[in-house]
Amino acid sequence: MGCIGSSQARNEGGARRKKIKKPKPWAHTEPITRAQLMNMREEFWDTSPHYGGQREIWDALRAAAEAELTLAQTIIDSAGVIVQTRDLTLCWDERGARYELPRYVLSEPTNLIREQEQ
Repeated sequence: MGCIGSSQARNEGGARRKKIKKPKPWAHTEPITRAQLMNMREEFWDTSPHYGGQREIWDALRAAAEAELTLAQTIIDSAGVIVQTRDLTLCWDERGARYELPRYVLSEPTNLIREQEQ
């Protein structure tokens, strides 16, 4: 029996599942604009099924990456994703396929160029 604030809980099969969290702050190798960040994200998600794994899991990971933390946890749990790192950078599916997510699809870099409003 765990305490209420425990970072792990048990899923229906009795296996431990990790509670996800926001990624740690990070900086891109060079400052980028929001438009560049969005292009990088789109390119990753467009090509992600080619890295292996199931399309449904990639779709769930994308939905979780773009959602608020509570909803993201529900999506991950419902899809049966096994979280190895709590920030979602490394996950597995129930068949053992590995899913690696770059930090730029999970959060904004600290050196994001804020575009001036016109």
